[in-house]
Amino acid sequence: MSADWNKLPPHNKPYIGCLNCGGGEMRGDAKKITATMRTRIHESWFITRDAKVVFRGSPDAEWDDLPTLMKFENMARKDPDHDWRAECIMGLRDATYQRQGRNQWVLVASGPGDA
Repeated sequence: MSADWNKLPPHNKPYIGCLNCGGGEMRGDAKKITATMRTRIHESWFITRDAKVVFRGSPDAEWDDLPTLMKFENMARKDPDHDWRAECIMGLRDATYQRQGRNQWVLVASGPGDA
């Protein structure tokens, strides 16, 4: 598509619904929160490119068989001029990360989930 996608501002106040489903993928400092490349893309996660789903986690997959965010980082490196996002929707929280550079999937939205 195009390189004219909008880089969204960092969201630095994540919503953490509970200790069991809350933010294990997050790493941050005062400027931004990012998702670690070791984040497993399980059934609550999906990856988009220009708002089109390119991968959705499976509830039937074994933990060790689930791809990590690094798999999608490698895809995005080959096709960087797009709006790549990793989105998580759980019962007590949701989070959206936008790829904003090499290994930089920045938290851009956070909320209370779908429960």
